[in-house]
Amino acid sequence: MPADPPRDTPNDPRIRASEPVRDRDEERNRFSGRAARYARVGAGVGGIAAKMIGSRAFGVEIDRSRNAADLARALGGLKGPIMKVAQLLATIPDVLPPEYTAELAQLQSDAPPMGWAFVKRRMTAELGAGWQKRFAEFEHEPAAAASLGQVHRARAEDGTLLACKLQYPEMASAVEADLGQLGMIFALHRRMDPAIDTREMAEEIAARVREELDYEREAGHMALYGAILADEPRVRVPELRPELSTRRLLTMNWLQGERLLAYKDHSLEERNFIASAMFRAWWHPFSHFAVIHGDPHLGNYTVFEEDGRPGGINLLDYGCVRIFPPGFVEGVIELYRGLQEDDRARIVAAYETWGFRGLSNELIDILNIWARFIYGPLLEDRVRAIADGVSPAQYGRGEAYRVHQALKEKGPVTVPREFVFMDRAAIGLGGVFLHLRAEMNFYRLFNEEIEGFDYQQVAERQASAIKAAGLPAQEFGSNRDKRH
Repeated sequence: MPADPPRDTPNDPRIRASEPVRDRDEERNRFSGRAARYARVGAGVGGIAAKMIGSRAFGVEIDRSRNAADLARALGGLKGPIMKVAQLLATIPDVLPPEYTAELAQLQSDAPPMGWAFVKRRMTAELGAGWQKRFAEFEHEPAAAASLGQVHRARAEDGTLLACKLQYPEMASAVEADLGQLGMIFALHRRMDPAIDTREMAEEIAARVREELDYEREAGHMALYGAILADEPRVRVPELRPELSTRRLLTMNWLQGERLLAYKDHSLEERNFIASAMFRAWWHPFSHFAVIHGDPHLGNYTVFEEDGRPGGINLLDYGCVRIFPPGFVEGVIELYRGLQEDDRARIVAAYETWGFRGLSNELIDILNIWARFIYGPLLEDRVRAIADGVSPAQYGRGEAYRVHQALKEKGPVTVPREFVFMDRAAIGLGGVFLHLRAEMNFYRLFNEEIEGFDYQQVAERQASAIKAAGLPAQEFGSNRDKRH
């Protein structure tokens, strides 16, 4: 198999011109790659779509449980982006009916790793011939393999342990083909079960998945989080090695740590310490910079130790980071205050700040079911668990089902795209707290983060941090971020 085709040298100052300069990048969303992927994926999901159309045409009530199981089986035989998208959809409440969520949540995203001969060709394409001489060691077997790429442990010439994240070939074409196929299924679902209009949600998911292919952007996200959390000793962020990084290869220092679930039977004090570090790592960037880490997967965190005790968490993956308009943060805080004071006008204004439109009193009451669930632990000034009597996998599912059923009668409602990963990350974070069986005063932790919130300060802080990280300036042109 020939080495990967050429590509342009990126302009990003973090990625050095030492990477090979070539004229074309044929891995960028090629038509032939999309066509081949459409054929592989379409064979699996086409039958599901035909079944859905047939049931609609003949007025037959579709068996959702069976159809969801069929969809899971079809996707389970595939690898690549479609697995990531399917699992992502399963973690966002209300995108899919519970039957589909339960089936897709069981899918595994671990792709078969590239063999060593293939890895060598990929590394040659990214760093040029003789790339192995730039490392003191490079492990042949990957330390982890996922849907879009795999990670190899290596050692730099100066002795530093490194993590090398290498993207699989043809991923741009695969992503476009897989998003197209899934879009067809969910467009059909919208027609058959229109309680929630998922079009904006689908756009948001597609944008974030495409961003995950851009390792230059991920390098910027890593730099952004490194700066935001520089003064927080409980959270460690990897440091980029730009001379060993390209558009499809991300090299950083290796952060040593243990799986978070290895601590679920430790003392309550240690579990709470880890949970408080997680809370800080998520809420501080959001409340002060309007940025969230949108992938709550347990594999994205490890725990480092100091003197034989948990010292904090390693935040490992930055492919799915969402930068919000600062006004969205203001809306989150305003909704909290509105719920706190039972101020309906303030609650409605907050929903409108988020981008909800045309809300009737009935729809507001339905949205409040979900809001009171998410904000519940933050509203009570006491030590408590994040939820009682529910497993991490089921956290939020019951409330999502109640909302979905109510919207069948009073809906539909269009969920703004900004809401998607905020919702997903909040549910994922709650799941982590349930795994750890943490018992904390979430009210005080949250109020410490939002104390003294100032819209203009957040906007200025965000713009400065984004520029320093080498990320493109954000343009929030919608009315959602204009002061009223």
